Amino acid sequence: MVMNEFEIFKSMINHSRNIVFFTGAGISVPSGIPDFRSADGLYNQKSKYTYSPEEIVSHTYYMNHKEDFYEFYKAKMVYPTAKPNLAHKYIASLENNKHVTVITQNIDGLHQEAGSSNVIELHGSVKRNYCEKCHAFYDDKFIMAQAGVPKCPKCGGDIKPDVVLYEESLDEENINNAIQAIMKADTLVVIGTSLVVYPAAGFIRYFKGNALICINKTKTSYDSMCDLVINDDIINVIKNIDEKGI
Repeated sequence: MVMNEFEIFKSMINHSRNIVFFTGAGISVPSGIPDFRSADGLYNQKSKYTYSPEEIVSHTYYMNHKEDFYEFYKAKMVYPTAKPNLAHKYIASLENNKHVTVITQNIDGLHQEAGSSNVIELHGSVKRNYCEKCHAFYDDKFIMAQAGVPKCPKCGGDIKPDVVLYEESLDEENINNAIQAIMKADTLVVIGTSLVVYPAAGFIRYFKGNALICINKTKTSYDSMCDLVINDDIINVIKNIDEKGI
């Protein structure tokens, strides 16, 4: 009997002991958080802003236009009511009998909320915000409750989101941990990313394991390297696995 792509995916997972999930914006779209580059994504939405979204979420723009930055950031980057979806929960559930590492480009914190305990956040998290003067930390609820540029109650300093803006470098420890995890994995599952943002996308080349799987609605430049490519919505993939009882 010839297995379909869902059965092949499930078989690969079943035969894995050390899995790395590399996730992008696509995994959180079903939770109500828009991605960036699709037709309905953040970068293609009409807005009132003179600058492009890429420019607004840059280090230069943040330093020079903090009030405008925060207006955009709170409206378009923070989704305090978003909840983990079936895909986040599926990944977390695999920790019951496998070693699982999540490397994510997302800043929404939904993997941890779903129960994943080993998460490397390459681009930081909206859940963490720090005072630029005294380095006190505040959560996203505090930020959303402030008008204008959030100020530290302790020292009056400006509070900055602990996210990696354009022009800023990724954390070296996160980079090293991500590469090490990928090199040790027997299975690497890439979900919901077009793999065009570097250096993160280049991490895939460090994989030397048995099964490289890419689940994304559209094709990527890395598809030819993969052992399995599923061009489908991740929620549909998980539902097919569950419904078939594979």
